[in-house]
Amino acid sequence: MDDLISKLRAALGDRGVLAGDDARDAAAQTWSRLGVPLGILRPASTAEVSAALKIAHAAGAAVVPWGGRTGLVDGAQAEGALALSLERMTAIEEIDVEASTLTVQAGCPLQTACEAVEARHLLLPLDLGSRGSATIGGTISTNAGGNRVLRYGMMRDMVLGLEAVLADGTVVTALNGLIKNNAGYDIKQLFIGSEGTLGVVTRAVLRLRPQALSQDVALLGVERFDDLPRLLRHLERRLGGTLSAFEVMWKSFHDLVTTEPAKGRPLLSGDYPYYVLVETLGADPAADAERLEAALAEAAELDLIADAVFARSETQAKAIWALRDDVAQVARDGPILTFDVSLKISAMETYVAELEAALQTRCPGTRLVVFGHLGDGNLHLIVSLRDRDARAAIEEIVYGLVRAQQGSISAEHGIGLQKRDYLGWTRNPAEIAVMRTLKTALDPKNILNPGKVLAG
Repeated sequence: MDDLISKLRAALGDRGVLAGDDARDAAAQTWSRLGVPLGILRPASTAEVSAALKIAHAAGAAVVPWGGRTGLVDGAQAEGALALSLERMTAIEEIDVEASTLTVQAGCPLQTACEAVEARHLLLPLDLGSRGSATIGGTISTNAGGNRVLRYGMMRDMVLGLEAVLADGTVVTALNGLIKNNAGYDIKQLFIGSEGTLGVVTRAVLRLRPQALSQDVALLGVERFDDLPRLLRHLERRLGGTLSAFEVMWKSFHDLVTTEPAKGRPLLSGDYPYYVLVETLGADPAADAERLEAALAEAAELDLIADAVFARSETQAKAIWALRDDVAQVARDGPILTFDVSLKISAMETYVAELEAALQTRCPGTRLVVFGHLGDGNLHLIVSLRDRDARAAIEEIVYGLVRAQQGSISAEHGIGLQKRDYLGWTRNPAEIAVMRTLKTALDPKNILNPGKVLAG
């Protein structure tokens, strides 16, 4: 190992490698479970990423790519492996206003990239609660979703081209900047959502959109689950393509984020089973606000909503979003398990009811908190973990009911280590066989993020 570290230092320089106590301390400075890596590689360029992987490949040493280390499925767990962090590769290389594209290094934080394009009156639509620490490379490797998938799609829909380094150090440069390019296989798709198991993304070209001139936000109280999809489709029809978010908070979540020690307080006068955050992004501030208010008035007449509060200022809009973003409150009463699943909207009410019943039977007194991006079928589930020995049983309940509804065990957080054993509950044997074929072809020594996504 000393010889391997020496070779890596020679290739990356002293700043490029942390080992021993330095690596242990760096891995401990995050809430993610990273383990204790043998060393942390900090290349400053694609050429250095390539050099590091060539050395690791020759030695048969495992390498775990690190992004912002904010994942929830232990995808960056690097116990006994080399961690590869792109924290020194943060450059915004080009903002092409005419083409509406951003060329950026993978270690750039998402928020930094968003602010840079906003200064040029453009929009990078990806919006996550971890926007300050999540990196461009990390969001590509997990195919991140977030709050505005309803309108703009997943990260996959924003990536026009990318550059990646394979396990043996081969650099694959596919920095396409075209929206349309059907010249053969779309190589970039291999790396988007592969969680660093097929290659390390080092640079990307992202599609930008026009910066919105208006943002209108409202919080709605809804009495019946059946009214939620009807409300969603009503707003989509009436808002002329400006609907950008349709976030639903079950009462369990809303109660947590509006009571002490949370800073938020109820914004509606009543108490409802469901609270809906609606956001529109448009180009005409006066007309867009009027259109949303008219659509909500019609929804009230149709008995789809029981109450509503409309943000009259940016401060009020931020206060509404702050309720949805205060996810930290779910852990205030002790250990929790977090789940990220995808279901047909029509299956959600039954799923949540059956899940609540099954949890109470197996673990009486367990708290279930539900919220999510209902507009794109994504639910986030938080289950209190009163008995640590019950973890496996709870996972089987949550994923077993997803399986019964033909949903997905991972809507946007990936598989990592935590969901690996359940992959076959969402993907069929033929699909998993293709995944293994790709893994073997691109990483025959199994050194890139080994054990993640696929077992064995």
